[in-house]
This record gives sequence, structure tokens and C-alpha cells, in this order.
Amino acid sequence: MNLDDEEAVGLGGVELIRAAMRKAARQLGWKVTTLGWIGTRHGTMVAVQDKREVRDEYRAVVDAAVNDKLCAALHKVWGEPGPAPVERGSVPLMTQKFRAAVAPSGT
Repeated sequence: MNLDDEEAVGLGGVELIRAAMRKAARQLGWKVTTLGWIGTRHGTMVAVQDKREVRDEYRAVVDAAVNDKLCAALHKVWGEPGPAPVERGSVPLMTQKFRAAVAPSGT
């Protein structure tokens, strides 16, 4: 996820955000790796990755998601007109969902 540096500090800082993401992922049974940087040219960046092997029954869905990401990256690299497709699990989509989850209720 990408957050403005001020937004990340307001949420407790990159280490607290990483810890919350690790806890949530472990509750899902993930074997996780997390990364976090503040002050990048894109603001604060935090990532969580599930390191488990993909089970056969999910292989087709995971392969389709990887293909979506590859197509979006190629769209950007080749400079095709129009916005790049927003794939499932993309950084903008996950950031939007994170912001919605931490927003005060009623706003």
C-alpha cells in the first residue's frame, strides 16, 4: 500500500502499520513477510506477502491474477493510451481498502 508520509504517521507510523498487517495476515493463516519504508518518492510504502505455496485448487485464480498484473505492467511500459487496468490486489485498490478500514465510522 502507498500512503502519504503524514497519513502514515497519523496512523501510528510504518512499524505499527506493518505489525497490524502481519497480525491480520497471520489470522488468515499466512506465512508472512512484511516490508515498510517511509519517505520514498511515492510516500510511505508497506507490503505484506504470503510465502505459502499455492494449493492446486487455487492455482488457476492465482495464475489469472499474475497475468492481470503482467498485462497492467506491460500496458504502462508500452505507454498504451488510457489508464492501465486496475487488477485485483493492486496497490491502489489495497490502499483504498485500507483507508476505508481505518476511517472513523460515519465518514
